[in-house]
Amino acid sequence: MDYKIHFNGRAHLYTDEEIKVVIEAMQSGPTLTQGKNLTEFQNKFQEKMNAKYAFAVNNATAALELSAQLCCFDQGDEVIIPSHTYTATAYPFLKKNAQIVWADIDAQTRVVTAETIAKCITPKTKAIIVVHLYGYGADMPAIMALAKKHNVLVIEDTAQALGVHIDGKMAGTYGDFGVFSFHSHKNISTLGEGGMLIVKDKKYADIIPMLRHNGHCAYEGERQDYWKPAMGNVDLPMLDGKVLIPNNYCLGEVECALGTKLLDRLDAMNDEKRTRALYMINAFKNYPELEFHMIDNQRHNYHLLVAKVANGLRDKFMRSMAYDHKIQCVVQYRPLHRYDLYIKSGLEKADCPVTDEFFDNMVSFPFNHTLNQENLDDIIMAAKATLEVIR
Repeated sequence: MDYKIHFNGRAHLYTDEEIKVVIEAMQSGPTLTQGKNLTEFQNKFQEKMNAKYAFAVNNATAALELSAQLCCFDQGDEVIIPSHTYTATAYPFLKKNAQIVWADIDAQTRVVTAETIAKCITPKTKAIIVVHLYGYGADMPAIMALAKKHNVLVIEDTAQALGVHIDGKMAGTYGDFGVFSFHSHKNISTLGEGGMLIVKDKKYADIIPMLRHNGHCAYEGERQDYWKPAMGNVDLPMLDGKVLIPNNYCLGEVECALGTKLLDRLDAMNDEKRTRALYMINAFKNYPELEFHMIDNQRHNYHLLVAKVANGLRDKFMRSMAYDHKIQCVVQYRPLHRYDLYIKSGLEKADCPVTDEFFDNMVSFPFNHTLNQENLDDIIMAAKATLEVIR
C-alpha cells in the first residue's frame, strides 16, 4: 500500500559532520576493525554512561549472547524475562540452557517491576532480565534490592532506552550487565547495526575481549621473534572455573567512528522526541480511547510512541488509519510465550494477563526522528477523525 506516512524502519538521518566522519574512517586507518575507533567509541560511551567497562559489539543481540554466556548457567537454572519484549531478549538465554520464566508487566508503565518479578523468583533463579521497553526506565533501585536479597544476576536490556535517567543514574548501569542497541530503529544508529555491553565486574571485563574476538589474546612472556610461534595466541576464556567458547561479535571501525560522533547528538535527539511525544499525547487529552504513558522527564526517551486503545477498538482504529488515512500504525511485541519458537521449546506457559491484555489492544504510531511537524499534525488529525467515527 502507498502510505502517506510509513512506520519507518529508519530512526534518523545523518548530519554532514557525521557523514564526513564515516568517509574519513573508510579512507584512513590501518584497519577497518579492532582499531583506534573502537577504543574511542568504548571510552566515550563509558564516560557518558559513567560505567566502569564498555565493549562495542556488532549488535545488541551479541551483547545479550555474551551476557547469557557470562551467567554460566547450570542445568536447571532459571532466568526471569518479561514476555512483552522483542525475541532477542530471550533466545540467547535459551541457547545457554537457562530455563525461562515469563514475568508480567505493569499496566501503567508497560515494563516489569520488582513486584511482577518477585512473583517469579524461586530457589532456582539465577538471573533477571529487565527490559526498558519503549524507552521508559524501569524501577531499577527496587529491582536491584530484590536481586540483592535473592543473590541473582541482573541484565538490563537497554536497547530502547539509551540516555534515560533513573533516580540520578543512567539506565543500563544498575545491573551486572547493561545491553544497548544502535540498530536502524533506535534513537541513534551506527549504520543499521551495532551494540554495546557494559559490565561492572573486572572478572567479566578481563575476558570479554577474548570472547568477542575469536579467543584472540597475547602470548605470555618474552619472545625472541614476534612472529613465533604465531602473531598472537588463541585460547579458551575461563570464568569461575568454567571454560567459555569464544565468538566473533566485533563492530567495525566505520561504525565505531560514527557512534562516537553520534553520542554528541544523543541528548538533543532524545529531548526532541520527548517534546514531540508530549505534544502528541496532549493533543489527545479529550480522547480517552487512547491511553498513553506520559512522562515529562528524562526517565523516558520515547523511542516509540504507543497507546492502549480502549473498548476493543484497536483493530477498527488501525484499519481506518491505514485504509482511510494512509497512515501505517503497527502492533509490536507479541508476547513471546505465544510465538511458535517458544511454544516448541516448551515455554508456552505464562501467567502474564497484563501482557496479553495490553498487546491485544495496543497501537504503535509512526514516530521516528525524521518526522516533521506537518507529519505529526497529520497523524493527530487522522487519529481524531478515526476516533470520532468509531467511538
